[in-house]
Amino acid sequence: MFGKINKGKSGKISSNLINIIIIAVIFVGLLIYMFCVDDIETITSAIKNLRYNWLFVGFMCMVVYWLLEAVCLYVVTKKTYKDEKFSTTLRVSMIGQLFNCITPFSSGGQPIQALVMVNDGKKASNSISILLIKFIVYQATLVIYTLLLIIFKYSYFKNLVSNFIYLALIGFLVNLAVIIFLLLIGINQKLVYNSVKWFYKLLAKMKLLKNLDERLEKLQASITNFHEQFKIIQKEKLMILKLVIYTIVQLTVYFYVTYAVYKAFGQSGESIINIISAQAFLMMIMAFVPVPGAGIAAEGGFLIIFNTFFDNGTINMAILFWRIYTFYLPIIIGALFFVINNKKSKEKIKFDTKGVDMNAF
Repeated sequence: MFGKINKGKSGKISSNLINIIIIAVIFVGLLIYMFCVDDIETITSAIKNLRYNWLFVGFMCMVVYWLLEAVCLYVVTKKTYKDEKFSTTLRVSMIGQLFNCITPFSSGGQPIQALVMVNDGKKASNSISILLIKFIVYQATLVIYTLLLIIFKYSYFKNLVSNFIYLALIGFLVNLAVIIFLLLIGINQKLVYNSVKWFYKLLAKMKLLKNLDERLEKLQASITNFHEQFKIIQKEKLMILKLVIYTIVQLTVYFYVTYAVYKAFGQSGESIINIISAQAFLMMIMAFVPVPGAGIAAEGGFLIIFNTFFDNGTINMAILFWRIYTFYLPIIIGALFFVINNKKSKEKIKFDTKGVDMNAF
């Protein structure tokens, strides 16, 4: 939940070195696994037969995905800051991509974006509101998008991956619960406050929560702030419609990356809708894995779901390319934007674990 931005003395932002180490270990582990399972000859053959035009398509899908992410943020920001430049929004968006990838549950993206926006001269309350509105629309669209896919393709994937589909349903329910919780705040903030207050008190009695009064004060402020932003969502119907459309296209393009990888390895026979649906299911599974980028679960899920889609000797290479596109590439590009931001910013954001109270968001 969004709350107060704690910039600290030097505008530091939370980042965990352990997360970086986990990401590196998983990447090395994937390479080791690939070379152990597939011999050098098989890997070399798969690389030689790659269709580079489809690799380019995969890359362009990610570029379009990033641009649409920035467009959504730009549309909301423009409502408050009429002179906002798209290049500024793109920078904020890409830095968010970096921190989404290197933090569990993608929890670091919004706090860093809020801090960058504040450093750009925007009010903290406005920055939080902008990010909150975008988050609500994205989550709601994602839930509806996946619900439709689950309804229409449930029998297909139930037969294809057996009980594995229930993990996707759990992920869907987690995302649905988030939306329901947010809607409840917008409709009845008192009910939500009293419910969470009871839970906080229970944790305090169990000695699992300190500074109860301070926590409750922050909770009240966050819920009140969200309730006010919910009124904006109800009022700006045209803006919300635009965001929904952009997000639908954005999600489709993101899922299409897997199809591009599929075609890059010379595969055929599966329809685009089956692969997009499979990727949507995998995204739901990744949603509740408490590791940066849903590491291991993402690779393992891809292997289980898409193993029947790819020929022998290509699935592990496909996993590697898919992760490069959707995980490692955003880290690299996002890091470049982060460095550029710090060079231009009067108050540099430091890449360490102190400064922004992550619990405030």
